[in-house]
Amino acid sequence: PKEINVLLSKNEVDIILLDMNYQKGASDGREGLYWLEHILSIDKDYVVILMTAFGNVELAVKAIKKGATDFILKPWENEKLFATISAASKLRESTRKVKKLEKIHTSLHKDMTRGFEHIVGEADGIKQLQNTLLKVAPTDANVLILGENGTGKQVFAYEIHGNSQRKNQVFMHVDLGSLNENLFESELFGYAKGAFTDAKEDKPGRFELADGGTIFLDEIGNLTLPLQAKLLSVLQNRTVTRLGESKERKVNVRLITATNMPLNEMVAKNTFRQDLLFRINTVELLLPPLRKRGTDILLLANHFMQVFSSKYHKENRSLSNKAKDMLLSYKWPGNVRELQHVLERAVIMSDGNEITEEDLQLSPQRFAQNNTMPDEMALGDMEKMMVQKAIDKHKGNISKAAAELGLTRAALYRRIEKFGI
Repeated sequence: PKEINVLLSKNEVDIILLDMNYQKGASDGREGLYWLEHILSIDKDYVVILMTAFGNVELAVKAIKKGATDFILKPWENEKLFATISAASKLRESTRKVKKLEKIHTSLHKDMTRGFEHIVGEADGIKQLQNTLLKVAPTDANVLILGENGTGKQVFAYEIHGNSQRKNQVFMHVDLGSLNENLFESELFGYAKGAFTDAKEDKPGRFELADGGTIFLDEIGNLTLPLQAKLLSVLQNRTVTRLGESKERKVNVRLITATNMPLNEMVAKNTFRQDLLFRINTVELLLPPLRKRGTDILLLANHFMQVFSSKYHKENRSLSNKAKDMLLSYKWPGNVRELQHVLERAVIMSDGNEITEEDLQLSPQRFAQNNTMPDEMALGDMEKMMVQKAIDKHKGNISKAAAELGLTRAALYRRIEKFGI
């Protein structure tokens, strides 16, 4: 038993048969109880069957209370031994299934409980996109969604899923911008126990968890070429291999991707694989910036006012005429996400039932800065400008800049490195 640590670390164990006494002349079972506790301290889900020639009811009860699965007296009858091992094996398999379901629940809980916005808008461009969406959604075609930060790419992705034949299955959102080289494979493809230092147990990746449903890979333009190659292999073969394993696992997912980066330009510059682009853009949706959606701005504003009035238990708010004019004349570099944040703050801070221009807190300086932003600016240049402005505004405070941009700190650091800021 002294080699138990090495044996368990190097082998996948289903059932452990553990004697109660090892030293010559010992019969009280204390050794077996000690090693039982030691084994279960390594992994409480190990299935341990204790064996002894000196058993009694009291010792058996004590062993079961400490976590043993069963207790066998020596000499045993082979039929009884086989029956005990068979029952223990079924228990082990059931435990594994429960643990897998728990992991799936943990991974999906955030997406499944937070709720999703629906598409709001009547602008011609939005109506055309909705028509395309309804044609594409029932198929399993891969969809690439393009648009500036905050234009609602995730909302469109979820609408595609919600109108698909997979709508009752998983919708898995993965922010690729927050995954570095080390996390990419373990997060997307999973890992086997012992694959690396902290791999204490098997863990399925996002592709496995999304099996049968839809996987939404956001910010795909941020992937390095080596990671693009790994992703392409999975998409072509429809299989994943966990880190530390050689076994290929089939996955059946509907793929939706999104980015705010100019992928065609990146292909020309050899920073994005053309074969990967062909694979992901069977259908392409280009979302318009909010500044080009006209009175949709007011429709969205009213929608957000209702949402946040309900959330914060306030009476429904309305917009003053000056507030409406301000919303329509503002250029919205952060698009729908920025409008959402502005209206949430206004609902919280407003004293009356009418939201005024003061409640919106859109300063003239920001109007001046935003008006200098040309509409035809490339998405990458626009993103760089927005990142630089946010960092300058918050005097280098990465946490505050990331919050304003709607990014994680990790995602913002990746952009800083990418743009050389």
